[in-house]
Amino acid sequence: MSDVSPLTPNAKENLQLLVLSNGHGEDIIAVSILQQLQQQAHPPDIFALPLVGEGRAYQKLGIPCIGSVRTMPSGGFIYMDSKQLMRDVRGGLVQLTLEQIQAVRRWVRSQKELGNKSAILAVGDIVPLLFACFSGANYAFVGTAKSEYYVRDEGGLLPRKSQGARWENFSGSIYHPWERWLMSRRRCQAVFPRDALTTEILQKWSIPAFDLGNPMMDNLESTFSSARFYSSATEQQEIARPLVITLLPGSRPPEAYANWEIIMNAVSLLMASFSKRSSMLHHSGNVVFLGAIAPGLDVSQLSPSIQAQGWQSYTESPLPISDPDALIFKQGNGYFVVTQQAYNDCLYWGDVAIAMAGTATEQFIGLGKPAIAIPGHGPQYNPGFAEAQSRLLGLSLLLVDDPGQVPQVLQSLLQNPDTLQMISDNGIRRMGKPGAARRIADCLYKKLYHENF
Repeated sequence: MSDVSPLTPNAKENLQLLVLSNGHGEDIIAVSILQQLQQQAHPPDIFALPLVGEGRAYQKLGIPCIGSVRTMPSGGFIYMDSKQLMRDVRGGLVQLTLEQIQAVRRWVRSQKELGNKSAILAVGDIVPLLFACFSGANYAFVGTAKSEYYVRDEGGLLPRKSQGARWENFSGSIYHPWERWLMSRRRCQAVFPRDALTTEILQKWSIPAFDLGNPMMDNLESTFSSARFYSSATEQQEIARPLVITLLPGSRPPEAYANWEIIMNAVSLLMASFSKRSSMLHHSGNVVFLGAIAPGLDVSQLSPSIQAQGWQSYTESPLPISDPDALIFKQGNGYFVVTQQAYNDCLYWGDVAIAMAGTATEQFIGLGKPAIAIPGHGPQYNPGFAEAQSRLLGLSLLLVDDPGQVPQVLQSLLQNPDTLQMISDNGIRRMGKPGAARRIADCLYKKLYHENF
């Protein structure tokens, strides 16, 4: 007997889903799930309310936004800085939040008056979860912000120095009692944590948590195959693979420009180190730096620091990447590629990353690769954020105090294949395998239509 019962016409026509998310990264994750949901036989009518920012990711998918959307001065990083919070309050944060709460309740009420079945999908942290809980509708939660890896690994609790750090796990979980209360309400039909460890902990409190993976690892496929590239290019058959270092400065201006200068300092020191120790490079003796630059950044502000180090403009890319407009430079046995269109290729080709980013660093490590992180001055990638990220990602993220330590750390990595294998296993375990968005969409679809969501 099939576990999928026939759908009635009313179920097909009247099911409405409202998606709440609070940040650009959360919008992207929500959209990846919604794209899979739209491919189902009878998808619900979907609406969105981005609580932070303008929701451009939803607009690209043609999903209408309800209520007020507005970009706050902090860009969504208020949890890291009380000054940022005060800027947002002055910028209308309180009024915007009240308007958004009213919009959610009004939407649920109007659907009920129309006789439609409605549900809410909250993506992010406690804020959209709180909105969903007090909406009056049934809801599900995709928890993107928290992981038990921040406080423990498979071996037990991590040693913590400060009192504030110990507070994170005061109740036996990274999720505090009030967050668990929101997830354990009768109207909360499903919770999708980031990883298996977090799912296991939440299930101890009878929370309907499902270990379906992390949508952040979806859609990262490269347009090229390294095997196809090296077997098909005659001139490459005699040339060993170069060492490829991916550069991840972050996406938020003006911070990303300051991060780039720090990363370029590390590049300069690496080039000097390579000239002294050719053993650090692969057999070809070549090194390729791949700068993965967010579309919202101005590349003209990045090029001067490249040319100031003696890199000369070049025409031919040392690796196949899907960006005809990439800027290419050469210096000795080194190549430097700057791209705003080939993000996936930068992750795919990289052997190691020099990272000062949030999501991009996690995705790179989730592909089983090591990243060397240098704390910046924030508001996002500051020492506190980098330290927390190093707990989340474990041995895959190598945290250094300044660019001067990067050559030594890289040399140690390249000389220890056993460590690289452990890093690979660790990254994949912590970030999960691709396909999470489809698995979550399938679970939501089943609950929406067949389990009286």
